[in-house]
Amino acid sequence: MIDLRSDTVTKPTAGMRRAMADAEVGNAAYGEDPTVNRLQDRAAEMLGMEAALYVPSGTMANQIAVAVNVHPGDEVILDDESHIFHKELGMMAAFAGSLARTIPTPHGVLPLQAVEEAIRPPSASESKTGLICLENTHNRKGGAIYPPGASRDLIALAHSKGVPVHLDGARIFNASVARETRVSELVKGFDSVMFCLSKGLGAPVGSILLGSKAFIEEALRIRKMLGGAMRQAGIIAAGGLYALEHHVRRLADDHENAKSLADAFVGCPEVSVQPVETNIVMISLGRPSASRFAEEMLKRGVLVNVISSRRVRLVTHLDVTQEDIAKASQGIREVLAG
Repeated sequence: MIDLRSDTVTKPTAGMRRAMADAEVGNAAYGEDPTVNRLQDRAAEMLGMEAALYVPSGTMANQIAVAVNVHPGDEVILDDESHIFHKELGMMAAFAGSLARTIPTPHGVLPLQAVEEAIRPPSASESKTGLICLENTHNRKGGAIYPPGASRDLIALAHSKGVPVHLDGARIFNASVARETRVSELVKGFDSVMFCLSKGLGAPVGSILLGSKAFIEEALRIRKMLGGAMRQAGIIAAGGLYALEHHVRRLADDHENAKSLADAFVGCPEVSVQPVETNIVMISLGRPSASRFAEEMLKRGVLVNVISSRRVRLVTHLDVTQEDIAKASQGIREVLAG
């Protein structure tokens, strides 16, 4: 099977498996796992942040960031198709007691004026704004990159109002490689940042949450509340370290493969493709339905992700070769021609 459902389906490479097998371990919950500590230090260094925390998943990292920053009843401003709002099961309400203040965005970029109007100051009769969240790259907007200038302007506005800003940077390294810009430049100014090791970077488990030392100290407490304190986690942390050292530059291959895959839809009637900036191809279908398209692709040995009745997502990753893209493209043309 050619699996284009997600970049989370990657398998550890041979080199990564060796690194994991040889990992030095300790009790990570006590801060005594040397491999986990090296991973956290390396991540903080690469992103230019004071401190970092290794957690099992991106969802946990995002929800820790929300819980650290808000009080029950506070509002969180975010894009109405953001992962935190759309795919994390209302956890910021269930756990942190916060309310979502969503703003529609055509391309995943929060309009500055709309954000300014949405920010609520402390009041005796209204919920105050406790946090603003951005997403880069934006999953449901087809892997769109958040323009650095736009994020800087939003951070400046938020900080002038006393509101912290969190970045869901699950695929921030894709943005860094595509823009040929250091990842530290793309996250500059954010109060907290999350990125995933288990997506395009190809590690089997884990995400990193970053911020100030004081922020991470509080994040440690919240991680424990969520059951995220781990023990001999160096075995999986070693996969993350290997990914940061060996799998960042190769993300460019995934981006090229995604563009080639998008070309298969060119000229097909009743099909629109969102502009491809990184490794996600998001298509809208008039005919056939998304589920029918997925069924027909499955018959041709290709797995795709059905997003809605008319939307399908295809994601390239390190386990997808150029030959796989050629075969998948042929299948796409056959299905849509039929």
